[in-house]
Amino acid sequence: MTVVPVKSADLDALEVSWFSALCSDDYEFLGVPDGKLRSSWEHCRDILLEAEKQGFRNILCPSSYQPGQDTLSFVAAGAPLTEKINMLAAIRCGEMQPIMLARTVATLDHMMKGRLTLNVISSDFPGEVAESSYRYKRSREVVQILKQAWTQDEINHNGEIYQFKNVPTGPAKPYQTGGPLLYFGGYSPDALDLCGEYCDVYLMWPEIKSQLEERMRAANAAAEKYGRTIDYGLRVHVIVRDTEQEAREYAEHLTSKLDDEYGRLIRDRSHDSISLGVAHQAKARELADQFGYIEPNLWTGVGRARSGCGAALVGSSDQVLSALHDYQKMGIRAFILSGYPHIDECKSFGQRVLPHLKTCSLPEAYGRVPSETPLTPLGAGERT
Repeated sequence: MTVVPVKSADLDALEVSWFSALCSDDYEFLGVPDGKLRSSWEHCRDILLEAEKQGFRNILCPSSYQPGQDTLSFVAAGAPLTEKINMLAAIRCGEMQPIMLARTVATLDHMMKGRLTLNVISSDFPGEVAESSYRYKRSREVVQILKQAWTQDEINHNGEIYQFKNVPTGPAKPYQTGGPLLYFGGYSPDALDLCGEYCDVYLMWPEIKSQLEERMRAANAAAEKYGRTIDYGLRVHVIVRDTEQEAREYAEHLTSKLDDEYGRLIRDRSHDSISLGVAHQAKARELADQFGYIEPNLWTGVGRARSGCGAALVGSSDQVLSALHDYQKMGIRAFILSGYPHIDECKSFGQRVLPHLKTCSLPEAYGRVPSETPLTPLGAGERT
């Protein structure tokens, strides 16, 4: 195994995050709509509160154009309801005028006292089918403007998409030094170059370990061009039970009512359904065995009815814990987990696996957050 340099080389803890189903993605049976699990404010709020109760250090608040909750509004509403958990808010670059987005993010960061991280997204808008190179150029300019707004007294930007001259930033700087950490995922050369120059954590979807290592080496090479190192994260579903047999049976239960044609429609309605990353998830399903496993305990069945992250770690508590430690040895520091239904699986992982992991908040580990904030690294078996 090739050792990939990581930003947090001396960090022996993991940032373990959960997922709130803002984008209408919660099921008892995959592909079967369930009214009680629909994307309502109340349901997504309850996922957030359960994740904090269980001790997760962050929660992904995704963005989509499917029916669901607005990401930044949700984060603002969740800020006063939580005390310890960070929120990883997805921002779709270009959706909001960049300087106004910078102000919104700074406001949220102060509301949360530094418990904010950002997932930079470069997808199309409704009715738009833009070239990949254009979308990443737009994202690059947005990030450049955000960085100026958060660290300088005025913004000067003369790009192909945005032009600003001598725009004062005023006193509205983020709570965190330099602004929130930027998490980013993408497979194209343009995506990797953007991540390498500006972002902090390169996010990957589940594939076999050799392919993940290849992604990490490519991202590291992009960062090295700019004299930087970055960290790595894995977005993956989980099904954890007391025994492997119970976990595999639940995986079968989850897809037992799935119509494959309807599953295809679910995948295709997503704006990222034609992305290179989604194509790699589809390829993984093709290479899986007859039960949907592409590696021991890595099951691709979730991708039959979901665009994006399409595989789950399936196994006993010890097996899932061992898998996470293997990824950690590869240099992966951040894990964004989810499972169906999201509250039930949050409790299952929170009780069976999370107490055995040493966890941290990456903004604290990077020194972004002033010392008065309540998050501190936890040892295995500890809870806040």
